Amino acid sequence: MGEPGEIRRAKLAEDIESLDRPYCPKSKGRFNNTDHRTELNGVEQLIVRRGQPFTINLHLRSGGYKPGGSALNLTVETGNCPSDQYGTRASFGLIDQIDTSRWSAAVTSPPGYMVSLSICSPPDAPIGRWRLTLGQGGLVEFVLLYNPWCTGDVVYMDSEEKLTEYVLAQDGIIYRGSWKYLIPTPWNFGQFEDGILEACLRILEMNPKCLRNPGKDASGRKNPIYVSRVLSAMVNCNDDKGVLLGRWTNDYDGGVSPLSWKGSVEILRNWDTNACQPVRFGQCWVFAAVACSVSRALGIPCRVVTNYNSAHDTNSNLVIERYVDENGQLVQKSRDMIWNYHCWVENWMTRPDLKPGYDGWQAMDPTPQEKSEGVYCCGPIPLKAIKEGELTYKYDAPFVFAEVNADVHTFMKRKDGSTEKIISSVQVGLKISTKSVGSDRREDITHLYKYPEGSDEEREAFTKANHQNKLLQQQTNAGLLIAIKVSAEMKKGCDFDVFAVVMNNTPNGKKCRLVFGSRAVSYNGILGENCGFKDLLNVELAPGEEKRVPLRMNYSKYAENLTEDNLIRLAALLLDYGTREAYLAVRNIVLENPEIKVRILGEPKENRKLVAEITLQNPLPVPLQNCCFTVEGSNLTGGQIITEKLNSTVEPGQDAKVKIYFTPTHSGQRKLVVDFDSNKLCHVKGYRNVIIG
Repeated sequence: MGEPGEIRRAKLAEDIESLDRPYCPKSKGRFNNTDHRTELNGVEQLIVRRGQPFTINLHLRSGGYKPGGSALNLTVETGNCPSDQYGTRASFGLIDQIDTSRWSAAVTSPPGYMVSLSICSPPDAPIGRWRLTLGQGGLVEFVLLYNPWCTGDVVYMDSEEKLTEYVLAQDGIIYRGSWKYLIPTPWNFGQFEDGILEACLRILEMNPKCLRNPGKDASGRKNPIYVSRVLSAMVNCNDDKGVLLGRWTNDYDGGVSPLSWKGSVEILRNWDTNACQPVRFGQCWVFAAVACSVSRALGIPCRVVTNYNSAHDTNSNLVIERYVDENGQLVQKSRDMIWNYHCWVENWMTRPDLKPGYDGWQAMDPTPQEKSEGVYCCGPIPLKAIKEGELTYKYDAPFVFAEVNADVHTFMKRKDGSTEKIISSVQVGLKISTKSVGSDRREDITHLYKYPEGSDEEREAFTKANHQNKLLQQQTNAGLLIAIKVSAEMKKGCDFDVFAVVMNNTPNGKKCRLVFGSRAVSYNGILGENCGFKDLLNVELAPGEEKRVPLRMNYSKYAENLTEDNLIRLAALLLDYGTREAYLAVRNIVLENPEIKVRILGEPKENRKLVAEITLQNPLPVPLQNCCFTVEGSNLTGGQIITEKLNSTVEPGQDAKVKIYFTPTHSGQRKLVVDFDSNKLCHVKGYRNVIIG
């Protein structure tokens, strides 16, 4: 038999009459979620961040608790196969003061019937669902998240302003369009909306690595590198029961157009409530936005980025080969593509698996393009590794490096089957963009991926990456120049002119053929139908002469051929009869959608009904039918989508107008995100920032 004090300590668990559930609104524990910045998830469950204490109140029968005279054995477990070896199980007793470096517990209240117990996890504990057993005295279930506010956590970020943007912000801006005409598109990330954290945890639980080896997977969740890689694979469904099915054609039968989504909430809820069946359909910005929502929900600082003129290099030779016919129109002979833009995400973390200096933002791409280690996923890879040309660093550095640095070679395929290289200037990796911290302005982050063109540092990075094509490139002064110029305004529904500008820089007169064409194109480079064409067989240019050749773009011609991306590809091919040299200029233009105007009626206050008056003017020369506005916003629309349909036709020049009622539930600035759809004008986006008092 032991000493009397040991007997008393062993019986503390049996002395517990009840405990305040840490998520009970009437308990002290209601402050846990606020202290851990998870209160927007609600108070129905305990959600805490690792490396930071939380509190549980115990009510004793005897009131006999005395400091140092009572003991309590606590056990925490996560996953289906918890073990001390994997760090998914731990047993510990009471100590005098909390130790934030390991699982620990300490009493923080004076002696009496009620005991306040402070419990802390280590800053490298696996995230996910945990069970806490207080001897025989009760069971507490809680969710543990990454803690970017904790200096010991590998996702630590030292700026409160950035943490507000990259972890707590529930809405944002994603950039689409073209590098000459960037379109800011609002998105509702909604990571704190009802049921979203549950869906995010289910993504981790449904991933194939967890299904194969649940114990090892649960342990792996301590590492955001591992979790980011899992998310990259699970946001698409190509290898698993992932969230989204991608589609890059205009056939969306069995689902909805990717452009119809305004946020991640509906997508994640649909997946979670439909037995993990993939949601149909997504494209790159949707994949990236959902990955951002999940990362932020789990506590990893995250942002969506857009790379304009993004190369898709399928054979890892850092060269995109494009083929055109004798009319300058693209011939699909290679899987290599240049996407008008491509979106991925960046997650913030340290990289202890690499040499020092590669911490910070890591690119991670959930859009299924190429396989990595046998699975459709990409990253995470430090931005610095891309910038320095360190292509052996994990993960998938060559693919991301090519997206922003690949060389483009253009060849003409003649009718007789022969091919020849033609002179064409195309750059990839332009205006890499993300939303600024604390405002809706664009931040250009190209410098994080690339050194200035032509600099010694760029040359050194290309040498490391063995990018010989770029190293051997020399600027040549071509005798003939060709470029495409456009009108100041190119609004959808209007007729307008575009121009091929040709110039003769030689001392001799030139006789040329000019082929100037336009075709509808999707954002990922797939060509559609002809929107206008001109073939001039005899263009004569005196020495030093410049000519502007217009091509009229008529709504009646392009209207039925446009995809929802509103993109037209212009191509001007100049053939020199004397030298047989060919010169090509290509430019994608975006037709501008009308503005959606949102007016808030009344003073925005928490839990007070508001009215939004939403207006769009029909810019087309034809009537709009089946008009519909849909609206959503985190903490504005109760986690739901509000739909208002117009019963009447909207004639040319007339306004489509609705009033929508909603009740904000939390104070602060929120985005009310709006989508307008109709038979002729599809998925126009708009938003209004609403500051709730």
